[in-house]
Amino acid sequence: MRYAPILSTSLLLCATLAAFSPSAGWAGAAEPPGSGSHANDLPDIGTPADQIFTAGEEYSIGSSIVRQLRDSGEILEDPELTDYIQQLGQRLAVQAHEGNLKFHFFIMKDTDLNAFALPGGFIGINAGLVTSTANESELAGVLAHEISHVTQRHLARSIAAQTKNATMTTLGMLAAVLIGVAAGGGGDAVQGAVAVSQGVAAQQRLNYSRANEAEADRVGMGVLASAGYDPNGMATFFETMGRQTTLGASRIPEFLLTHPVTTNRIAEAKDRAQQYSTVRPVDSMGYQLARERVRVLSTPDGRDAREPYADAVAGQDVPLPAARRYGRAIATTAAGDPAAAIAALRELRTAHPEVIPYHTALAEAYLKAGETPAARRTLSEAMTLFPRNVAVTVLYGDTLLRSNEPAEAHRVLLDLFNNVPATPLQIRLLAQAASGQGDAPEANYYAAEYLLAVGDLNRAINQLNRALATASISELQTARFTARREELKEFLTPKLQGYVDRGEPLPEPEYGDARGR
Repeated sequence: MRYAPILSTSLLLCATLAAFSPSAGWAGAAEPPGSGSHANDLPDIGTPADQIFTAGEEYSIGSSIVRQLRDSGEILEDPELTDYIQQLGQRLAVQAHEGNLKFHFFIMKDTDLNAFALPGGFIGINAGLVTSTANESELAGVLAHEISHVTQRHLARSIAAQTKNATMTTLGMLAAVLIGVAAGGGGDAVQGAVAVSQGVAAQQRLNYSRANEAEADRVGMGVLASAGYDPNGMATFFETMGRQTTLGASRIPEFLLTHPVTTNRIAEAKDRAQQYSTVRPVDSMGYQLARERVRVLSTPDGRDAREPYADAVAGQDVPLPAARRYGRAIATTAAGDPAAAIAALRELRTAHPEVIPYHTALAEAYLKAGETPAARRTLSEAMTLFPRNVAVTVLYGDTLLRSNEPAEAHRVLLDLFNNVPATPLQIRLLAQAASGQGDAPEANYYAAEYLLAVGDLNRAINQLNRALATASISELQTARFTARREELKEFLTPKLQGYVDRGEPLPEPEYGDARGR
C-alpha cells in the first residue's frame, strides 16, 4: 500500500542521508566550485554550516542520491520535461543570487503531491505535484521554496544546531521509518515513527524544520516575484496542499508530514504577496504541454492513460484547448493506439509549427505505429526548424539508430554533445551510435561519460581504463582518454588515486565509506 502524505523536505532529506557520514562525502561525482555569496537581504548563516558540510561535499551527497533515484527508475527521464523543468528552475535560480552554485531540477514519477531539496542544488518535484498546480506561478512557487532550502543551507544549519552524534541517531531512526514506508511496510515502520515522535531530539528537529519552512517561504516568495511570476501562486498552492492533506488518509505520524500547511501559514503567504507588485503572467505553452505530458507519462501501471481525458471527446460545441488535445493524443499513443493520435498531432503541428512538442509527439506516434521512415522525415524537418534542440536531436538520433544509420546518429548526437550541456540519455545514445559504427574505443569513452553524468565517478574511471585497453585505440584517442582520466582522478581521495596510479580497478563506493577510506 502506498502512503499519500507529503514528507517534510528537510526530514525526507535527512532520512535519505542517514547512511552517509556527514564528513565523508561521496566519490560518485566530481565536486563543483564553492557557492557564491548570498544576497544582502538574506540572513547570515555563519560558519557552523560550513563545519558540517563543505559546498563540495553537499554536491557529492546530492548527486549520489540522484544517482540512486535514477538507478531505481524513480526519475521521469524525458528530454522535453527535463528541458522544461530546467528552464523554469534556472529562471528562478538566477534570482537567488547564489553565485557559483549550479542547480539541477528533475521530475519524479511519483504521483503523490511532494517536492524536496537535496544538498548541492538538486531539486526534485513529483509528477503528482506538477499535475496538481493550476498555473505556472504555483509550480514556480514550489520550486522557489525548494531553491530557498538549498540557498539557506537548511540541512547543514539544522545539523549544526545539534551535536553530531545525537543528530545521526535521529536520522538513522527516521531513515528506517521512511524506508519501511516506501517499501509498503506496515506496523513496524509506523511503530518506529511513533517512537521517534516521542523523543525530545525528534521534537527539537521538528521545530527547527518548521523554522526552515517559514524562512523558505519568505525567501522563496522574493525569488518568485523577482522572476516575474505571481507571488500569490505560493499562497494559492498552499491552499491546494491543505485540501490534499485534509482529504488524504495517512498513517504516518504528524511530525513526518511535509510542509505542514496551516491557516496561519496561508494567511502569512497572502499578506506577504501583497507587498509585491501585482503580476498576472500568462501561462507559457511550455507549462501547459509539460503538465499534460507529465500526466500521461506518470500514469501508473495497469491504468489507461486516456482516463483523464474522458471528457475530451470530439464533437463538442466548445473547441478543446490545444494543450488538452495534445494530452489526449499522447495518451492515445501511450495506450497503444498511435494511429488514432497521428491525425490529431499532424493537425496541431500544421496549425502551430513553432511548438516543438507537436513535432516530437508526432514522431513518437509514428515510431509507436511502426512507421519509422515517417518519424525520420518528421524529425529531419524539425531539426531544420530547431537546430540543436535537445528533445528533437535526441529523438532524431534514436530514430536514426532504429533506421540502422549509426554514422549519421553519431554525427548529430556528437554535435549536440559538443555544443549543449549533455544529459545522460543523449550520452547513452552517443555510446550506442559509436558502437554501431564499430568504434569500440569511442563507445567505451562515451559509456564512461554516461556513468559520470549519472554520478558514478569510480565506474566512469574504470570504463575509461577499458577504453584505453581497447586493441583498436589510436594514439589520439589514447591521449584524449588519458587526459580525461587524469582530470577525473583529481576528484578522488589520495587512497583512490593510488588505485588509478597502480592500474587497479576502483572499488564501488559504499554507504558510510564513500571515499574509500
